[in-house]
Amino acid sequence: MGKKETAFNDIVRKMRKEIFGKGPERIFTHFVENMAVTIMSGILTPTEKFISQSQEGKKVIHSARTEMIRDVYKQDVPKGMEELVGSKLLHLFSDAKIEEDMAVTVFIFEKPIE
Repeated sequence: MGKKETAFNDIVRKMRKEIFGKGPERIFTHFVENMAVTIMSGILTPTEKFISQSQEGKKVIHSARTEMIRDVYKQDVPKGMEELVGSKLLHLFSDAKIEEDMAVTVFIFEKPIE
């Protein structure tokens, strides 16, 4: 993994820690053209793990996490992210698989990431 991917991972981890009180245990980012595809595992807090033991709990955690991520990035792009990749963030798609304790976020930027 290159320096740019590592720095991008650090930005994403810091943002998630600020939002949820815990960052992902493992994180990996691939840059593809104008996209950054970030795969994270070990995302759930102990409380979320407990709540997600039921089907209803899984739905609540999934909904809360995905909506919070989208809302936070709509309000404010993390400091340094656009400067790092040299492009403006246009769109963000995020989903979590609660049973697997993992998430994927796709960041789409205005220009290709070099």
